[in-house]
Amino acid sequence: MTALWFENVQLIRPGEDIAPGCLLVEDGTIARVNPPADACPPNATRIDGKGRLLGPGLIDMHTHGIGHYQFDAGPEPLAAGAKMLPAFGVTSMAATIVPKQRPDMLERLATIADALPGMDGAQIPGLHLEGPFVALPGAGCDTVPGDLGFLHELLAACRHRVLVMSISPDTPNILPVIERLCELQIVPFITHTAANGDQAQAAIDAGARHATHFYDVFPLPEQTEPGVRPVGMLEAVYANPEVTVDFVADGVHVQPLAIKAALTAKGYESISLITDSNVGAGLPEGTYDTPWGYPVYVKPGNGARIAGDHPLKGVLAGSALTMNVGIANLLQWLKLPPAKVWAMGTANPARRLGLARKGRLAEGLDADLVLWNDDLTPAGTWVMGKQVYG
Repeated sequence: MTALWFENVQLIRPGEDIAPGCLLVEDGTIARVNPPADACPPNATRIDGKGRLLGPGLIDMHTHGIGHYQFDAGPEPLAAGAKMLPAFGVTSMAATIVPKQRPDMLERLATIADALPGMDGAQIPGLHLEGPFVALPGAGCDTVPGDLGFLHELLAACRHRVLVMSISPDTPNILPVIERLCELQIVPFITHTAANGDQAQAAIDAGARHATHFYDVFPLPEQTEPGVRPVGMLEAVYANPEVTVDFVADGVHVQPLAIKAALTAKGYESISLITDSNVGAGLPEGTYDTPWGYPVYVKPGNGARIAGDHPLKGVLAGSALTMNVGIANLLQWLKLPPAKVWAMGTANPARRLGLARKGRLAEGLDADLVLWNDDLTPAGTWVMGKQVYG
């Protein structure tokens, strides 16, 4: 039996409290929270936390890449990214792929899906397909009408390892797609939409109960009468208490005021942190090559922006956020007990994705853990009790 004994730590119990304690891990599982000192097995590896925070690993529901690695590019970049993410406290992710309409799309998806079980580092419980059934292209999504036959082709190519699919309520014929996703226990995320109130409510009624990178690519519906503000997706999200949201908390993609508004309307339990990260995330300030035919200039706190001689130089080209920086931002922006802020990166996304063994510190759950330095960089990261960073 492999055992770890964490002592002299501040235990983060998301949504509950942060308090001094100790933790026993046995065979990759949290065996006991705050056991008595004499319960430490003689063969356990003792880890002195030196008074630092110890909490469940962060879960990123929406990430396209990290460092120099874009997940769409194939299994090798995805595997490299999964190994890199624990350096930022991430122990699980829904690897996000944009299914582009090209002759080899299904083959490329199959190659990525086939490689998932053998990857190390952050766990990948499933893929997040951003599209193709979206109404607005955003940063490059295809816009395809809802089609159950095509949906089944996509899911089969992904070896039925799809955890999330992002859709738009204003995509033609989208309601049967949403209903089918729910039947298959694939979580439909709302995004890339200018839906009116009726379209938004119909999608929610069909089972779409989460909005991803909320506010980003959520423009107002067209104004049809001067002086009358149209009602759209934002109002429908706020009006339906069962709908949850996530934000890119880098201070660039969405203003902190919008996050505060959602917090007031929906409560902390309904808000999750994501990165929507891509090439450049987690790298020092500088210019980096990408698979897209142009470089990006990355500066922490300012995103990743198109560089070089490109006519759109300076325009955002994805997020450069990492999850630990997002948590640090939320701790600074929100007047909440810290344990509730930590829930936005741990317990809340785990609940939204149906990952019942992740996101909390409780007996019988997976020992996905991070020991945090004072600057919110990991001193150590463990996945299923195995140290993968630090």
